[in-house]
Amino acid sequence: MENSAKTVYRFQGNLYINLTNRCPNACVFCMKTKFSMVFNGYNLNLEGKEPCAEDVLKEICRQTQEAPVGEIVFCGYGEPTMRLETLLQIASTLKEKMAKGEYPKTPLRLNTLGLGNLVYGRDITGDLAKVLDSVSISINSPEQEQWLKIVRPLPQYRENGYKSVLEFIKLLAQKMDNVVVSIVDKQGIDAAKTKALAESLGAKFRLREFI
Repeated sequence: MENSAKTVYRFQGNLYINLTNRCPNACVFCMKTKFSMVFNGYNLNLEGKEPCAEDVLKEICRQTQEAPVGEIVFCGYGEPTMRLETLLQIASTLKEKMAKGEYPKTPLRLNTLGLGNLVYGRDITGDLAKVLDSVSISINSPEQEQWLKIVRPLPQYRENGYKSVLEFIKLLAQKMDNVVVSIVDKQGIDAAKTKALAESLGAKFRLREFI
């Protein structure tokens, strides 16, 4: 395992951006507790030292020069939208460089829990749709009560959290073609019901492997 915390790490041909360890949820299956903040040999414990956009962009550039990249994914051991402005700055800069031919055209994806609108008290889906190619939302249940038990949101997100996630998915799907709703396999979650819910909101569905 590497001793220093990784802000950009490689996995299955993609680059993942670890912006923060903060999260509005404490999911029962979260790998953060399962692997003590280590994933695939990478130390992802930022210990409160969140990276700035400039440093992340430099590291992305360095790593993409070493080997090809399939996707660049905002996903670490925390909820990426907790650092929305930094996320948007990184994504928009990458898109500008791609448009100018200064960087290879690479899809940008966000993995999120879908609580961004509730966290910020406004609709952030328009901001995300401008700079991302796809968004994957971990809804983890087609029912509110089960969602509360599985994702265990912080107190301020319990009452309106599930409703906000559904609204986030619907609003985003109106602005983007590639919006995917996912659940984790082998957790007693009704996949067929979740798939129907996702499609009713205009999104696609994916069953994620339980690690």
